[in-house]
Amino acid sequence: MKRACKNILVVNAGSSSIKYQLIDMITELPLSSGIVERIGLKEGTLIHKTFIEGVENKIVETFPIPNHTVGLERVAELLTDKKIGVIADPSEIKAVGHRVVHGGEAFTKTVEINNDIKAKVKELFPLAPLHNPANLTGIEVAEKVFPNAVQIAVFDTAFHQTIPDVAYRYAIPAELYENMGIRKYGFHGTSHKFVSQKAIEYLGKSDTKIITIHIGNGASMAAVKNGVCVDTSMGLGPLNGLIMGTRSGDIDPSIIFYLVEQKGYSIEEVSTLLNKKSGMVGLTGDTDMRDIESRVIKGDAIAELSYKMYAYRIKQYIGNYAAAMNGLDAIVFTAGIGENDSIIRNLVCENMNYFGLELNGEKNKIRTSKIREINNEGAKTKILVIPTNEELEIARQSFELIK
Repeated sequence: MKRACKNILVVNAGSSSIKYQLIDMITELPLSSGIVERIGLKEGTLIHKTFIEGVENKIVETFPIPNHTVGLERVAELLTDKKIGVIADPSEIKAVGHRVVHGGEAFTKTVEINNDIKAKVKELFPLAPLHNPANLTGIEVAEKVFPNAVQIAVFDTAFHQTIPDVAYRYAIPAELYENMGIRKYGFHGTSHKFVSQKAIEYLGKSDTKIITIHIGNGASMAAVKNGVCVDTSMGLGPLNGLIMGTRSGDIDPSIIFYLVEQKGYSIEEVSTLLNKKSGMVGLTGDTDMRDIESRVIKGDAIAELSYKMYAYRIKQYIGNYAAAMNGLDAIVFTAGIGENDSIIRNLVCENMNYFGLELNGEKNKIRTSKIREINNEGAKTKILVIPTNEELEIARQSFELIK
């Protein structure tokens, strides 16, 4: 049965944090947003923002937050506070949309959560041990705090479930796929879907071949043909593909064997090395691209090399995906680095005229929160910068399910 709905609360629960945003689906604008951090430690922090008639108000609270329930209960109190609240009662939240990182092959679309769905999310813990348990905790806490709301799961992997088997299968013994589900799943699907749809609207046609480049601390790319994802750079987990803030991206698997067999590394040490000590921090010692960018501007040779490597990997995937789709109408830069780092965009697009990419230097320097085209006039392939909004995409998918 469909339910009337106006306000959607989007929840992204981590192991020690809860990010949230309350969105009015009539205007598609946020009424409130915030983050609860340091859950389980002696002192936790809550940063809560409200947006009333275009004016932002922020409060910061520090208090013991022993678990997710305490954190989300305080969020509910602030949302309904008589002085600073944006709703009168928690019952005005008709749905809570949850980001769930891994849906495996079980979930190809957004679903209303019930006990069977929660059990399946739990079954998928081994595929996302750092994320799915926290996501499930967020669901169970939201069920208590907002008992009258419909709980909805939006999966990062769902958008990539259209990838054909020729792209998602690995050349390993078949039983590893058949019995263990070892295959490419991809991530950042909510972002890739949001910006690819925006690009399709911008291009004004449905017959499109688009490459979306989501580059923040985590980074991935997707090939989207006629609105459908046909390949993506992340795999079974989020380590594969592009160079990231702390993750290596693609490496020769022989490196792992060498470290374990010849240098005495444990599997745990290799995992930590590749996931938390590699990527840009491994190359430069810095994780924040703004700091590395400053070093590039100053002529730091190590920073320059890291930027070139970062861009080179993106170039490789552009070539791969243009081949997979047999053409290219547009590439889309999105997320924190994609939207703000003009140097990376320039390095990615230079000497790519074979693919019709002609970056306009002046347009590339402009910063705005709107969709912008940064290619030369008349260029064969569009170069777009499209701000992502994963929370709005989760809210939209939740709203479509229950409206």
